[in-house]
Amino acid sequence: MSILLSETEKHYYRLNLYNDIVDRLQKLGVDLSKTTREDIQAVDEFHVRGAQVSKELADCIKLKGVKVLDVGCGIGGPCRMLADEYNCEVTGIDLSHEFIDTAQKLSVLTGFNGTTKFVQGNACNLPFEDNSFDVVWTQHVQMNVLNKATFYAEIYRVLKPNGTFLYYDILKGNDVPIDYPMPWANNSDISFLAKSEEIESLLWELNFEKVRFTNQTKPGIEFFEKLVQNIAQNGPPKLGLNVLMGETTKAKIMNLLTGLKEERILLQSGVYKKSI
Repeated sequence: MSILLSETEKHYYRLNLYNDIVDRLQKLGVDLSKTTREDIQAVDEFHVRGAQVSKELADCIKLKGVKVLDVGCGIGGPCRMLADEYNCEVTGIDLSHEFIDTAQKLSVLTGFNGTTKFVQGNACNLPFEDNSFDVVWTQHVQMNVLNKATFYAEIYRVLKPNGTFLYYDILKGNDVPIDYPMPWANNSDISFLAKSEEIESLLWELNFEKVRFTNQTKPGIEFFEKLVQNIAQNGPPKLGLNVLMGETTKAKIMNLLTGLKEERILLQSGVYKKSI
């Protein structure tokens, strides 16, 4: 049965993504019967600074043994990290059928199929009961969401009373237009950047209580500068985010770096509580 893809799904679609990752692992000499999270770490966290920032986010609160929902989970890297290092019961949801299929297969490959669960679905219509999760987190997702009020309302709804919402996002900086392609969009048709104060206002209206937020732009710039230098010296990695971004990887990276340096966009993380 064919599946009609939205423009956002088309942007992220990579034919036979899981097989491509496995082929690259084999070329790197990885024993597939003993594949670890570390073996796939370079590709399975599709956001700026990858696994490092996920750990920072996780360490913001007491995450041990809680029930977590990752909204926009991609191919599941953060979910496996939370299950492995924090003993969390983790569910990931993503709009992309290909990402969810790949996430499930990578969890089987790395031995986390029993501790992670992945669901294909829309972040603006989460298929979960009210008050289902202790923690909801999202990284680099709302840029593709036009109806942000519904997006955050759904997160609020599925959080338990006094639950925690964690985010790490790309936001609009100044009013200078950004250059495309970007990792989340090849043009403005599926790019819906909001300013920090807009997000803060939406969360306040939903009765979220702000605990903290951090400007992550400088570490992001440093990350990309090192990445660009490394690519210039050694060429593109055999297994990296280029697998997910495709042939326009270089243009996307350079446009993102320029946008951050010129303050057209910024990186920000935040911690909020569901007030009752």
